[in-house]
Amino acid sequence: MALRTCRVSCRDIDGVEHTVEVGAESLYEAAARGLAALRDAEWAADIGHSQTVVTVAVKQPEVQHTVRVRDFEAWLESNGRSPAEMALKSRMHELLST
Repeated sequence: MALRTCRVSCRDIDGVEHTVEVGAESLYEAAARGLAALRDAEWAADIGHSQTVVTVAVKQPEVQHTVRVRDFEAWLESNGRSPAEMALKSRMHELLST
C-alpha cells in the first residue's frame, strides 16, 4: 500500500476535539499513529478507550497550480477546440459575469 497523509481526530475525556496529521499505509495504522501522537500531546487531556471515536480523513496528494490571470483570460477568449471546451468556456463566462 502507498503511504498517505491522514488527518486523525478524536475527543479527549473533557470533550475537546484534537486533530493530528500522520503518514500511514492503512486505516488502523493511521488510527494507531494518531492516537499515539494525541496521547503524547501536552495540550490534550487523556484520550479514552473503548467508546472513544477516532475519525481518519485520508488526504489525496495535494496539487497546487499557479495561473496568471492574463493567461486565464486569454484562454477564456480563445476559440474552443471541442464542444466540451466551448461549453466549459461558456460556463466560465457566466460564472465571471455574476
